[in-house]
Amino acid sequence: MLLLRMKSIELLTRKSGRLKMLLTEHFCKNQVPYVCLCISSYLCSKKKKENGYEQVDQERYMNLVRSVTSSKASPQTPETLFEEDNLIYGPVNKFKSPVKDVEAKFPKNWVPLINSSKRTLPPNSDRKHLLKIRLQRHKVPSVTTVLQQTMPLHQAFYLKRWKQRMILELGKDGFAEYTKNLFLQGKLFHAALESVFLSEEVPLKEQEKDTTVSGYLASVQHVLRDISGVKALESAVHHETLHYSGLVDCVAEYRGQLCVIDWKTSEKSKPYLRNTFDNPLQVAAYTGAINHDANYDFQVNCGLIVVSYKDGSPAHPHFMDSDLCSQYWNKWLLRLEEYTEKAKNNNAIETS
Repeated sequence: MLLLRMKSIELLTRKSGRLKMLLTEHFCKNQVPYVCLCISSYLCSKKKKENGYEQVDQERYMNLVRSVTSSKASPQTPETLFEEDNLIYGPVNKFKSPVKDVEAKFPKNWVPLINSSKRTLPPNSDRKHLLKIRLQRHKVPSVTTVLQQTMPLHQAFYLKRWKQRMILELGKDGFAEYTKNLFLQGKLFHAALESVFLSEEVPLKEQEKDTTVSGYLASVQHVLRDISGVKALESAVHHETLHYSGLVDCVAEYRGQLCVIDWKTSEKSKPYLRNTFDNPLQVAAYTGAINHDANYDFQVNCGLIVVSYKDGSPAHPHFMDSDLCSQYWNKWLLRLEEYTEKAKNNNAIETS
């Protein structure tokens, strides 16, 4: 049987011309397209077309193929898509696009933080009495007013959202009572600290009787051990050139460095300086005011923000050296210029 087939193929090959003519006549009669039957050893010996999948690194995608073939058509989720991308392309390269250089703003009316006409007190210098100057109602803005009126938009947004959330929780009357108590606690805390510095001792037993500030006082005990040489307490300051005023909490030496010290109370932990919002600007503003106030015969170039907690947990002291104070001093000058510009625009509108 095999021999008969081979002879038939050989016969067809020899008489290919006759076969072509017969097929042409047949298909033309039936009005079908022309087909040429060609049996060639070239076609039989042609190399098989290369398959692109054979070049894939199968070991690399083995886990992916196994996970796909082993699961039962489970729906894709963002998590599974990320896993597949991680297998195929590798981990995501979290590259941030380069930020365009933003021109640094400089105050138009720049005044140095340090007053060259004043002397700087040496460390551990003694004074006969503490300065406690009463705040006079000048026709100049206070540091607090300037910072409130020029608060950044994002900071104002978070403050407003916090206030709305507290009002929903406590009601308007409850929120008013809450803020009143916070103000009272801060006032009592500052008064208790003043009595501690004036008596030059820490009457812990007496402080524990007052439950309102006992936690705050216990919180700052480790900081008080590093404070000495108090120069001023709850004393008013006035910048004679830039015309603003304020009330500084304390001026004393912290670990041998004369600082403007600002005492803060907080219900939330603030372990970093950035958590204190505008407090560094406030300290820098008080520092510059002291250096340009004739009532103070010394200069300060460092600051300290102490955040105390009601539950008695250790307070967070944030020390500001001279370089850091200078940076925040420039920011304060910008905020002061912004306030002055707004005040001029408001006066122009009222006049018109």
